[in-house]
Parts: sequence; structure tokens; C-alpha cells
Amino acid sequence: METRELRYFVAVAEELHFGRAAQRLAIAQPPLSRAIQQLERRLGVTLLHRTSRAITVTEAGSVLLREARVVLDAIDAAERRTRRAAADRPGVVLATKAGASSELLSKLLDAYAAEPGALAVEVMLSGPGEQERLLRDGRADVALLHRPFDTMAGFDTEDLHTEQQVVVLPAGHPLADRARLSLAEISALTDLPLPRWPRQDGSYPDGPGPQVRDHTQLMQLIALGRTCAVMPECVRTHLHDRHAIVPASDAPPVTTVIAWPPHSRSKAVADLVRTATRL
Repeated sequence: METRELRYFVAVAEELHFGRAAQRLAIAQPPLSRAIQQLERRLGVTLLHRTSRAITVTEAGSVLLREARVVLDAIDAAERRTRRAAADRPGVVLATKAGASSELLSKLLDAYAAEPGALAVEVMLSGPGEQERLLRDGRADVALLHRPFDTMAGFDTEDLHTEQQVVVLPAGHPLADRARLSLAEISALTDLPLPRWPRQDGSYPDGPGPQVRDHTQLMQLIALGRTCAVMPECVRTHLHDRHAIVPASDAPPVTTVIAWPPHSRSKAVADLVRTATRL
């Protein structure tokens, strides 16, 4: 298969419309349709069910869509890392979620900077779940991920720190004086519906909670009494007198992990990982 065919198929499978996919790819619709038909003939499977009203992805198409995304990400990553390796000022790009693991990140950067031969570290702050994508597509060389929220599959990793989770409430809420809260109790709070984070495609799941995009917005909405959130215990460093925290009794612990591509041969990445595990 050619990468061009994979890009064509991914566009159609995501748009579920040949016209929109052609527009996204900046090509005419007839050659796009022919390319998908040729791909189906070559594989000997039906990838898309087509009717006069809709397009749906078959089981075989779902498998190819998942695998094609991995392949295309790997190709894009190879291009980006190759260009960065030839840069006049070599360095390391570290992706991390904005507002997460701040104390650990600060200690890591200071300790690495003190190492002989340390390179410049560019910190790329991202939204929830985005740092994994940045690492997969080559925009980052290393990332701080959080288990169980981020996917570690396909990366080499080292565990750095594990902490419990807490419920962040607006100060003065009737439950703020509780010794602990369960996840069921938190989900049942009709006056503080849980926030809704965007999916990878930018859409939001249905629900009564407010739409949030980043940590700062979430903290303000909690302080205003519009929502609550279950977060790692390190969030204490970002709170002020308009917030209250209560331990979440049955929320899973969160482990901060440093992750990097298994094929990486960067000495700078290896030194950064060694420094992180030493801390």
C-alpha cells in the first residue's frame, strides 16, 4: 500500500463523505473514489459500505483506519525528527499537560540543566491527553504521561511518582467538610456536574457539565460553583481560598510516567530519562 492511499482512506473514513474528504485533501472526488476502490480490490475486502444516503466503515475498515493512523503518524514523526536532528541548535522537546506535575517538572529541568553536556529543553504544554499525540507524531521527543489516563502502548517508559486523587470543590460547599467522597457520590452531584473535556476531534460528549479546555478554566469554574473535579493530589499547589479538597476514596491512584519512542537513539533523551528516574 502507498501512504497516499492510506491518507485518502483515513480522510474518507473520518469524514464519512467523499465530497468532504476530497475537499479536505484538495483533490477532485472521482480520483478519490477510484483510489478507495483500488485499495479494496488490492486487499480483497470491503472497507466502506456505501448507500445513496450514507457511508459507514466496515469491521475491516475499522482495523485499517486504526493501523493507518499509526503508520501515518510514524511517517510524520520520522520527518519531524529528521528535520530537528539537522537543526543548528539541537535540543529536546518535552511534552507535558499544562498544570500537571509542575513541581516534578521544575525539579527535572533544574537537575538536567546541571548535567554536563545538557542541551536546551523546550517544554511543550498541552491539553489533557494531547502529550501522547505529540510524542507519537514526532513533535515531542519525550513526554510526561499519566497512568491510567494516557495510553503507554508503543512507548518505553519509567514510572516516576504515584499519588492519590482528590475531589476539588468550591469552598463552602456542604460536602467540603467530609472526610472522603466516593466516585458515585461525586457523579450524583446535580449542583456540581462533572466537566466535559473535548475529544480528539474537538467535539464534546453530551452531559450537563460545563465544557472545559484547560486547567486554568477548570479551576475558575470550580471556584464559581459551576463544577467539581477529581484530580491528582498535586493539584493542592494550584488551589487558593475559593477551593476545597476532599480525598476521593475509590479513585485509582495516578502515576506520572516519563515516556519516549523505543527506537530513540538520542543521548539527550537518555540523559533526561536517567535524570528523571534519579529524582
